[in-house]
Amino acid sequence: MTIREKYEQWLRCADESLQEELRGMEQDGAAMEDAFYRDLAFGTGGLRGVIGAGTNRMNVHIVAKASQGLADYIRAHFPEEERSIAVSYDSRILSDVFARVASGVFAENGIRTYIYPQLMPTPCLSYAVRALHCAGGIMVTASHNPSKYNGYKVYGPDGCQITTEAAAEILAAIERLDVFADVRRGDFDRHLASGMISWIGEEVYTAFVEEVKRQSMLGADDQLDRNVAIVYTPLNGTGLKPVTRTLREAGFTNITVVPEQELPDGHFPTCPYPNPEIREAMELGIRTAKEKNADLLLATDPDCDRVGIAVRNESGDYTLLTGNETGMLLLDYICSRRLALGTMPEDPVLVKTIVTIDMAEKIAAHYGVRTVNVLTGFKYIGETIGRLEAQGKESSYIFGFEESYGYLSGTYVRDKDAVDGAFLICEMFAWYRQKSISLTEKLRELYDTYGYTLNTLHSFTFEGSSGFQKMQRIMGSFRKGLQALGGMQVAKVLDYATGLNGLPKSDVMKFLFADGCSAVVRPSGTEPKLKVYISVTAKNREAAQRKEQLMAGSLNSFFS
Repeated sequence: MTIREKYEQWLRCADESLQEELRGMEQDGAAMEDAFYRDLAFGTGGLRGVIGAGTNRMNVHIVAKASQGLADYIRAHFPEEERSIAVSYDSRILSDVFARVASGVFAENGIRTYIYPQLMPTPCLSYAVRALHCAGGIMVTASHNPSKYNGYKVYGPDGCQITTEAAAEILAAIERLDVFADVRRGDFDRHLASGMISWIGEEVYTAFVEEVKRQSMLGADDQLDRNVAIVYTPLNGTGLKPVTRTLREAGFTNITVVPEQELPDGHFPTCPYPNPEIREAMELGIRTAKEKNADLLLATDPDCDRVGIAVRNESGDYTLLTGNETGMLLLDYICSRRLALGTMPEDPVLVKTIVTIDMAEKIAAHYGVRTVNVLTGFKYIGETIGRLEAQGKESSYIFGFEESYGYLSGTYVRDKDAVDGAFLICEMFAWYRQKSISLTEKLRELYDTYGYTLNTLHSFTFEGSSGFQKMQRIMGSFRKGLQALGGMQVAKVLDYATGLNGLPKSDVMKFLFADGCSAVVRPSGTEPKLKVYISVTAKNREAAQRKEQLMAGSLNSFFS
């Protein structure tokens, strides 16, 4: 169908809640084109897009169509007695509505559906899939995107986001469907009354919290002052209850929650970009930390799978640590404590993504830990845990992290877990504090030991159909031959589109330079962005920053 034909079909058939927006497109060709020029992309990350009317938007019809495709996939691959699915959702606009719509579709297709009775984080969904022996799961979230976005993550029976192969098959099932004629939508309340839809019980949530607490790196005789002053912000997302419950049950009672960001609110009124990676989202937390004279600030994103921190420095201000820095600190803490407790397994394994700081490999090697590098996305870390489990080596996994503030120290879930991250960060902070060591001091010690490395991320946004085409042209330009960056000559090119080192094929380029620096270029899988990760090694921070600035400045010729 043409864009106009799609538009007219939606005008005839779409839900009443979308009609006003649709009518407004009648005289706005650009808005109509952007809403209908393609179907919202479905991949290994599921769906993610702007909320609104149209095939390129997140709305009840697109959610229902994706759910029908997923239901068809489950019915094709699982016997009737194994057809069940877990559902969770975050605080975003319409997340609860989308979760109920999806649940109604699953139930109408004969798939037993378990849904949390209130919003719950992504790791709780991953846990429920495994705990309830489901064939799959969905999490309604757009993670850390601005409030105009929502999304739909799909999980397999292992509690990990779906594989590339499963995503392709589900996509094929979705593409066979007419968005209005072929979707079997069921009434949520009717199926709840019949038992086809059930609430996920409190015992599952409690079991998740207990698993997180079991990640402690303290021995039975270790003493710890847990009265450290902690400020926490869930950024108006799902983290409030699980994070504060876990910390309090672990003995951390001096916790202040940032009042303006405490309760769920999909409009994110105080942080338009609710991402703990950026300082703007942390400003209210820093202000509250100063007021409370707190030692540590924690922030989790809306679906509580990422956690960022700030620590008070020598001048009394607060230093934001990057995801790489926090990950290296946690890795060193876990390794040193495991050795002290005698719990380091045979063939211990660290799993990290190819864009995560290479210095982590040096730390791991120091402790005799093997590093496995995977493609960008925590799903690949989860898949690696699954492979270790299949080999009878699940206990070999000791830690996994990615530069985008995602951490996991156990195998009880197969996605990044900010509840686990927040808990271990607080324990690590208190452990070093009683030894009169700050986290910034410990970080300097790591740099002194292993050499200074600076990693930065540069994101370039390209909205709409024209932006998508421009991203493709830019990636093509990189593939034609980047010769130098910031005056440094390229020594080697790794094109992951060919499936390097046994990894799945991916639209990622990595450029290695003669002096040990590197740059990785890839389109985001969840946002209309191209991302460039620059890694610089130098004798100190100042020298690294100068070198990084030269490299970053050279990027403008590609993106102008």
